[in-house]
Amino acid sequence: MTTEQAPPAWRDPKLPVPDRVDALLLEMTLEEKVAQLGSRWLGKDKGATGAAGPEPEESHNVAPMEDEFGAGAALEDASRHGLGHLTRVYGSYPLTVAEGTAEVVRQQRIVMASSRLGIPALVHEECLTGFTVHGATVYPAAIAWGATFDPELIERMAAAIGRDMAALGVHQGLSPVLDVVRDYRWGRVEEAIGEDPYLVSRIAAAYVRGLQSAGVIATLKHFAGYSASRGARNHGPVPMGRRELLDVILPPFETAIVEAGAGSVMNSYADVDGVPAGADPWLLTDLLRDEWGFTGTVVSDYWSIPFLASMHGMAADVAGAGVRALEAGIDVELPDTIGYGENLVARVRSGEVPEEYVDRAARRALIQKAELGLLDADWTPEGSVAGSDTVDLDSPGNRDLARELAERSIVLLDAGTALPLAAPGRIAVVGPCADDARTFLGCYAFPNHVLPRYPGVDPGIALPSALEALRLEFGDSEIVYAAGSAVDGRDRSGFAEAVAAAESADVTVAFVGDLAGLFGNGTSGEGCDAEDLRLPGVQAELLDALLATGKPVVVVVVSGRPYALGELHERAAGLVQAFMPGEEGGGAIAGVLSGRVQPSGKLPVQIPRHPGGQPGTYLQPRLGAVHTGVSNLDPTPLYAFGHGRSYTTFTVSDLRISETRVPVDGEFTVTVRLTNTGPRAGAEVVQLYLTDPVAEVTRPVHQLTGFHRVELAAGAAADVTFRVHTDRTAYTGRRMERIVEPGELRIQVGTSAADLPCTASVELTGEVRPAGTGRRLVTPVEVRPADS
Repeated sequence: MTTEQAPPAWRDPKLPVPDRVDALLLEMTLEEKVAQLGSRWLGKDKGATGAAGPEPEESHNVAPMEDEFGAGAALEDASRHGLGHLTRVYGSYPLTVAEGTAEVVRQQRIVMASSRLGIPALVHEECLTGFTVHGATVYPAAIAWGATFDPELIERMAAAIGRDMAALGVHQGLSPVLDVVRDYRWGRVEEAIGEDPYLVSRIAAAYVRGLQSAGVIATLKHFAGYSASRGARNHGPVPMGRRELLDVILPPFETAIVEAGAGSVMNSYADVDGVPAGADPWLLTDLLRDEWGFTGTVVSDYWSIPFLASMHGMAADVAGAGVRALEAGIDVELPDTIGYGENLVARVRSGEVPEEYVDRAARRALIQKAELGLLDADWTPEGSVAGSDTVDLDSPGNRDLARELAERSIVLLDAGTALPLAAPGRIAVVGPCADDARTFLGCYAFPNHVLPRYPGVDPGIALPSALEALRLEFGDSEIVYAAGSAVDGRDRSGFAEAVAAAESADVTVAFVGDLAGLFGNGTSGEGCDAEDLRLPGVQAELLDALLATGKPVVVVVVSGRPYALGELHERAAGLVQAFMPGEEGGGAIAGVLSGRVQPSGKLPVQIPRHPGGQPGTYLQPRLGAVHTGVSNLDPTPLYAFGHGRSYTTFTVSDLRISETRVPVDGEFTVTVRLTNTGPRAGAEVVQLYLTDPVAEVTRPVHQLTGFHRVELAAGAAADVTFRVHTDRTAYTGRRMERIVEPGELRIQVGTSAADLPCTASVELTGEVRPAGTGRRLVTPVEVRPADS
């Protein structure tokens, strides 16, 4: 007689997760523990997976760095002791949902069958503008999320993305990007949320909550300093001191971990003051874990571990790079196992690396697998994708959400003399972004990220251009179209046709800006950095030619970064900024132009006046932010951070401060009245800024400390109250400790960093107070009808 053997303790979901993982680690060999720290990207190998698909066109490569390291082992060999992650099963080449889920099942079955313990791999994908898979909704880029100043909307978007990913067996999403913008020339500005750490903190935390509400682990990136590279060059060194890192770059990461519980962090490629993030134990262990209490996994950015040897010279070879990364605190190597794996096993066996470092990382990785159910005895690959049959990756609900987000992200810089357009008889639609809807999409959107390798493959989603949207919006108007020029390049042969179209029309709408791509195959995106902030190619010359006609020209900038717009606000008949508004961007822009959509977007970055005279962001001390006459360069922006108009008007007035003397460990409230003084309903973002006029180190002229988007009917008013704890005034002092300092604190409230009509002062009393772990990171806001 035989008896059925009970599953091991680590398979029992009724036991506490830490106990299960401890039991599993006791059962594992060194090789099996190290295997959980590795990954495999089959889709990188020129699209070679088990599913049939079109052949890639090799000149457009999703990952040019792959050539340095070559293709990895067959999945059976890579999984012979187990495997930590499967990399981008869906996001590497065009697959239907059915093909993708079949491939997930196939790869998981190989991973489980190839190893003694049969532990499944965790599946991760990109989700910077939505789930990066063929046929999925493409939402606006992250810079547009910042323009909404609407965390609740971003949380709803992220929850929708997470639901689609979870239904297809995906466990981890490589988003959001928390890099605070420091130089607009950087190609990845489009992937960032903005230039203010508090705005980035609030939007990023909302995204994390939304994605993880669906059971998908959010990955914060790029930790930390990547956006501040010298000359804005991708992967460039970062000449930044510890204070700037602590006060500007790191707060969004801390907030997303402490307030939103982010489950994963991805290291930055860059080195800060000579120390690469991937080999920095202060950053990855002392600060992240010991101070902030992070308990999730640190995953490497793709190939950042071998880069410690090949790019940074921090190790003699990839094996040495693996040692440096593991000791610093990187738990899982992506996208393929290069520095870890056999190299790491050999270093542990030789005594060079204590096995406790392997145990530390493996425990973290296995805890997440247990929490996701991957260690349960009844987990199956087929069950992980059981809900895929009913998934519409571009559902009407998704598109409605994409449309709402696009509409709220459009920034009306200046209505000028023409906006909203009053049904003109003849409209000339001109510019390289007018009839190419790819210009609405970020570089990590599937049609721009992957499909350039597969020319002729349909984008898989309805993707109306601005021209198509305007034809629908203005059905009674005659519309003529001329591209005028390409996004990039020096060809001016289309100018004459564009000028003729403008001369024949009552109004011209000119669409200029970017086309996102990768590593030089675009004007915005990863590896597409700019020499200066002129519009790409000959687009500025095209605008000059159109404006010279004397006919009214409305300029719409569709871009991933802010461009220097010179004196356009004086010459254009209207000026609109659309930060890569996604698949519904055409209709959103058309609605703003017609007035059907009430614009409410705000600038998450400044719009510079001159291509080279705007060296940074609004978050500067006086010498960096104010034109004092000591330099011939004027840093004053054309449009300030937080700026954005609408087709109604608002006033901010009646400032009330609860206390004028507050102890350094106290709290006070700031209340203003917001009134819609215009003819129609609209939304305004009330913004609170604080200034510390005398401090022991130089401080920003002012800094965003609270904000709230308020919708009001015409003639209505509301009282907006910010509850400010003195922790929100903390900064890093001369001794490199975060402090709250007594003295005067200036309060400014308004609708942009340059429009702050309400001002007052509060005196903080007492002694200098340390404000480290546990300090308040958020400024709560309450909105009440003014007559309540």
